[in-house]
Amino acid sequence: MVRIRESTVIDAPIEDVWRILRDFNSHESWHPAIAQSHIEDGMAGHAVGAVRNFRLADGGRLREQLLRLDDVAHELTYCILEAPLPLHDYVSTICLKPVTDGDRTFWSWESQFAPPPHRAVELADLVANGIYRAGFEAIRQAFASQPRRVMRPGEGSARSARPLVSPAPAEPLPAPALSRPVATGPSDQIGAIVVDRHGGPEVLALRRTSLPPPGPDEVRIRHTAIGVNFIDVYCRTGYFDLLPIPGTPGMEAAGVIEATGSNVSGWRKGQRVAYACPPVGAYAQARNMSPELLVRLPDDISDEAAAAGLLKGVTASFLTQEVATVRPGDIVLIHAAAGGVGQMLVQWARHLGATVIATASTDAKAAIASRLGADRVIVYSREDFAAAVMHATAGHGADIIFDAVGADTFDASLTALAVCGHLVSFGQASGPIGMREIGGLASKSVTLSRPNYGHYTDTGKKLGRQVERFFELLRRGVLTISPPTIYALSQAAQAHRDLESRRTTGSIILDPSRD
Repeated sequence: MVRIRESTVIDAPIEDVWRILRDFNSHESWHPAIAQSHIEDGMAGHAVGAVRNFRLADGGRLREQLLRLDDVAHELTYCILEAPLPLHDYVSTICLKPVTDGDRTFWSWESQFAPPPHRAVELADLVANGIYRAGFEAIRQAFASQPRRVMRPGEGSARSARPLVSPAPAEPLPAPALSRPVATGPSDQIGAIVVDRHGGPEVLALRRTSLPPPGPDEVRIRHTAIGVNFIDVYCRTGYFDLLPIPGTPGMEAAGVIEATGSNVSGWRKGQRVAYACPPVGAYAQARNMSPELLVRLPDDISDEAAAAGLLKGVTASFLTQEVATVRPGDIVLIHAAAGGVGQMLVQWARHLGATVIATASTDAKAAIASRLGADRVIVYSREDFAAAVMHATAGHGADIIFDAVGADTFDASLTALAVCGHLVSFGQASGPIGMREIGGLASKSVTLSRPNYGHYTDTGKKLGRQVERFFELLRRGVLTISPPTIYALSQAAQAHRDLESRRTTGSIILDPSRD
């Protein structure tokens, strides 16, 4: 079985690209390989099950069937029923996603088929270059050309070929309607980490990219400090589907507003702000963003403290107060206690009156957890932490366990739980826990949570509640932020290597001014 995946970015809003692609019969009007087509049995061009019968420019004929169409996810899947080439069991999927900054669309086109072994390379090249890349280029040129000829609803069902871009129209035709007005003015060149494919730290490359002016409902932020978090690793590897390819990772930064859109009120140029939430795009010198999810930075919170601690503090807030409510007298076990979130959890749980047991991989990291107030620290590289917890609690176990490690600690964490205990699995630094049988949880009436950061921060109200708690404890001295490890923006790959190998403690920030 041959699998092919090609992708590109189109300089047009997702609604306009989707309006063309979702009409299964519209291919005749934009793909250069197709001369004429029609939908069989009078079905609509976007109806699931519709069969498109078309003639190629070289005289060949094909029949394709639409298998699935999702207007929410902007995805469609089709298969080949008949073809002059041996593309057996051919199934293909088109998927569109909006690019974070600007009215652009990420378009991936993926297929699998079973060609004869002696023609596999030839047919794979035909699909990738003769079909997919030619199609990408046709759409790209269509939206880049002026004047534009954009298909209106229903035009794709016409029986004769109709070019998407008229070479010499009698009069200019309107451009596609946009989801919001396009900002005017020149684009700026900025440095940004751009990921072209999911993978290891090596995919984090610093490039010069164009940043358009902020849209009417956006502000532009010039970053002064950028937070690095394990969620960025999950985005980079593709474990979390938050980073479009190509795209810029990062969900935490601080900086200064340097421009506002025409519809924005209550925010001004020169205002210090920070954020710790999707959409991704923080690994850049500047970005455009909706102000709804921004946090105004007070004078007593530095940019470095915000970038180093905001996401970790917000995480500790909802973990201890909403996912698992920590109460006085609870026994709380915190894994990776010397890490960024771990340090916040140790301090926050102590503040709430819990007895804190921490784990760490080295004596140096154990000392950090002790300094922050942990009642007992277990160096798990030389001690069975589950047995140590049961011994320290006289067989009771931990009422709540916060586990960001994942595969290496999950089973032993269940062993270390008290009856009716709560295991909060919020990360997988050592790898995902995999498929699990839940029947055994009944032996202790275990509660198991797998919280998603975005569900607690996806509105200004939700994020504001967490930030208020965090800033209040910072001001009172209940929480302290260790001096972060600082890398240049261009050193993002090394920052990820050090984070994943557990060579760092506390927080990591990228300094865009160093490049």
